[in-house]
Amino acid sequence: MSASTPVRPTLPVDILARKGGAPLVCLTAYTTPVARLSDPHCDVVLVGDSLGMVLHGLPSTIGVTMEMMILHGKAVMRGITNAMPVIDMPFGSYEEGPEQAFRNASRLMMETGMPAVKLEGGVHMHDTIAFLTARGVPVMAHIGLTPQSVNTLGGYKVVGRADEGARVMADAEAVQAAGAFSVVLEKTPEGLSRRITQTLTIPTIGIGAGVGCDGQILVIDDMLGLFTDFRPKFVKRYANLGEAASDAIADYAAEVRARAFPGPEHSFPDE
Repeated sequence: MSASTPVRPTLPVDILARKGGAPLVCLTAYTTPVARLSDPHCDVVLVGDSLGMVLHGLPSTIGVTMEMMILHGKAVMRGITNAMPVIDMPFGSYEEGPEQAFRNASRLMMETGMPAVKLEGGVHMHDTIAFLTARGVPVMAHIGLTPQSVNTLGGYKVVGRADEGARVMADAEAVQAAGAFSVVLEKTPEGLSRRITQTLTIPTIGIGAGVGCDGQILVIDDMLGLFTDFRPKFVKRYANLGEAASDAIADYAAEVRARAFPGPEHSFPDE
């Protein structure tokens, strides 16, 4: 009797084939337990450099290192069976040129087992994306609001209004021509996102970009309401776990201070 064939995980070619089909469901994950929870429901699980802000308390993604991405990438891979995992290339790991990008992308893939990387930038990243894809590194592109460029953009604002629309469209066409298998559109006007989606032959994945994209992605902590002091305007909260956790911690603290916990049912006999 032959051994059973293992289930093949989702790969970039599968995501590319979803263009114009059922919407792609994508979430971020940074830990093994969250990856396991997301895996049965998602097409893509992204280890985003947003982990710097979400988990490490950094003011932006600029301070995220390769070592941080590798640590969390390994953790997420332990929880993935079906969805396609993708890992962000952190700031400073690819902007210098194609050769630097390949060294760091290949390191991310080899040390984590991730099948694809994501990097930010459009027209100016064409040569880098082409260099990576020609050497076996699948690339998910990211245009519109690019958080690693927040200092030059002047904040986390909508990108693509008025005259900016043509530039964002050019970015989208450039990353497709370079060989990216999909592209994230962040905080672009819905009409522009829809035009880009209709123009490209690769899937578009929106975040704050309206409903006209081929898929949607959210930072899972935003979606679950784990933050009590910040809420992106475009995010629908499907839970308020931050408030629930805060209440639970407060209840626990009150019981301990009142010496009401642990109670007799939790005590141990004297030795």
